[in-house]
Amino acid sequence: MTRKGTVLRASVFTALAGLLAVLAGPAARAQDAAITPSAADDAAASGAKRSSLHPRLANTPAAAAYPRDALRAAGPTTTPFQPGRPRYLGDLSYQGGATVDHVQSHAVYVRNSAVNCTTPACWGNPEGFLQDLGTSDFIHITDQYVGRHDDGRYTNGGHATVTFSSLPHELTDANMLAVVHAVASLTHQTGYDHIYHVFLPPGTDECFDSTFATCYSPDIPSTFFFCAYHSSVDFSDIGHVLYSVEPFQNVGGCNLAPGSPNGALVDGTANVLSHELFESITDPDGTAWWNTASNALFGNEIADECSFIIFLPTGVFFDPPAFNIGGKKYAVQSEYNNSSHACTTEP
Repeated sequence: MTRKGTVLRASVFTALAGLLAVLAGPAARAQDAAITPSAADDAAASGAKRSSLHPRLANTPAAAAYPRDALRAAGPTTTPFQPGRPRYLGDLSYQGGATVDHVQSHAVYVRNSAVNCTTPACWGNPEGFLQDLGTSDFIHITDQYVGRHDDGRYTNGGHATVTFSSLPHELTDANMLAVVHAVASLTHQTGYDHIYHVFLPPGTDECFDSTFATCYSPDIPSTFFFCAYHSSVDFSDIGHVLYSVEPFQNVGGCNLAPGSPNGALVDGTANVLSHELFESITDPDGTAWWNTASNALFGNEIADECSFIIFLPTGVFFDPPAFNIGGKKYAVQSEYNNSSHACTTEP
């Protein structure tokens, strides 16, 4: 795939006859609504102010050189380490920003009929996993960071689908903002109570910006830096929105070691979705919980420190543990637990 000199803007989605079908949250599920991202969504994306994009780095040579500390500005923490107490280098520190003590997750699927990727099953079962995660003990690792301990705080909301007339496309985060704006404008579900997870189909590259220098690009190794990311954005008309972007994970650089309970597709998507949701809960804007230690862990969020890999003759893979989440076994990475000073799968 060769680089394009222009960015595919949201207004082009209209020209490509994109169809966005939204099923709103539980309070508004009486009917489906069909919309297409418009020039207004494109303009909203251009004028929006977003927080830094926090990537889940790929297992690639390009990612190995990624300047992780460029994501953070060193400074004082509101929870300093106390003199005379042990200092655990992996512990996260609180920076004073917002956390998410309850949220509805909304899945946004970008479809590609050219590769027979037309249903949510193309990504495994993201919404089924989110439902299991929300009822699990695993999700309660976040309790210590958000200050709540009751059950049922993390639930599924609605879902949306986007259809393009042709793919692959090389998208940017500006395109993701336009799609998120279109969905959130229709549902009127914004703020810290909602997060939109955008799933991209096989063969679709996605980059941080129009320089095309930092990307999910399995076909262009020199720019293949990340497998997914999360962020937040302030739109002038609808306000604050949390979102994450999950490109197709069953590719070299993002895939799991062979032998996971549900196969590489289901568990690969669940693994990265878990990673981004935990980080969105504990650090939605890049101003809450992350590692401020002056070492290789600087800038890491709750999931970064526990994203273990394994080297096999066939390549480098993510190597999450397999354990029960909401009554079903998945291969999903553990999360950093300040209370245990370790990566764990339970509070």
